[in-house]
Amino acid sequence: MFKPGAKSIALIEDIERRIDPEVEEDFLAQWRSFLFGGFKGELFSPIRKKLSAPTEEPVRIHINDAIEDYDMMLQMQLSQVSASLNSKNRCLCLRANYGTGIMSSVLGAEMFMMPRNMSTLPTTKACNDPEWIRAMVERGVPDLRTSLGKKVFEFSEECAELFAKYPKFSKYVTMYHPDLQGPLDVCELLWGGEMFYSMYDEPELVHGALSLITETYTRFMNEWHKLFPASEEMNPHWESFYHRGKLVLRSDSAMNISPDLYREYSLPYDKLLLERFGGGIVHFCGRGDHYIDILCQLPELYGINMSQPEYNDMEKIYKNTVDKGIKIFAFQKKQAEDDIGRAGGFHGNVHV
Repeated sequence: MFKPGAKSIALIEDIERRIDPEVEEDFLAQWRSFLFGGFKGELFSPIRKKLSAPTEEPVRIHINDAIEDYDMMLQMQLSQVSASLNSKNRCLCLRANYGTGIMSSVLGAEMFMMPRNMSTLPTTKACNDPEWIRAMVERGVPDLRTSLGKKVFEFSEECAELFAKYPKFSKYVTMYHPDLQGPLDVCELLWGGEMFYSMYDEPELVHGALSLITETYTRFMNEWHKLFPASEEMNPHWESFYHRGKLVLRSDSAMNISPDLYREYSLPYDKLLLERFGGGIVHFCGRGDHYIDILCQLPELYGINMSQPEYNDMEKIYKNTVDKGIKIFAFQKKQAEDDIGRAGGFHGNVHV
């Protein structure tokens, strides 16, 4: 455990003073309208009707320092909340920001800190060894409080205790779930490129690894929700949007596999997690049009978040998402404006 320093206390007290319930309720009402069918426009972009400049100067902290020091991590996250109060459309939220390797590190992967001059989050090293994966599967669900899991929970436990002392902060600022990626992404982080060969050579081992990852993910989220229960209505993510359901799953690795392999190795595990946690959305970078029709068959999927539309057949994306009531979140505004004249429009299901 750690104790927040004077700067962290000053930042949270400044945020508490500046939160205007009327402004935030109006902002949340705009999001509810979009998520639950009340929005009648084409492109949704909420506007905070009154901005609030900080009276306590936010701080700039290098991510490598924040990874190693809980109070610096807290200052970094509170500074982002402070900035959001003075922005037109950012959500009031923060997270235990330990990168993409949280789940893979808990499962035994070796940490890899990026060079300081890159100023980016850490990850883990892949083993590229089926025998290492086999041993991991045989060990079963690990202690969740190892490696980055230990950092996530120790940091967040102190945050939960601190935030409870500030009623407006507790009500309007959300600690959203850490970046646990998605089952297939975690499997690739652990295994490396050899995972794709093993889908053909050792399918039972791949399924064994994915099953273990999914169960570990479930237990991790159950522990997380004891500290920060998710809303049954809507939850924020990335300061960018609110979504229905309790999860944002990452599915970046799926760009590398065929629709048939996606159906076998990704869909069942994403489906299990979405079912267990009341639905959510799926994020993917790169190409996703080759499996979007399969993904969007999931009844627990409420939306997607995608980057790089230039790598996708966007008409295929739209037909399987917005035309079916599945929303697109934090979409590129220019792409949306270029495509808004498509037959049928966006049905009010695109957030930019």
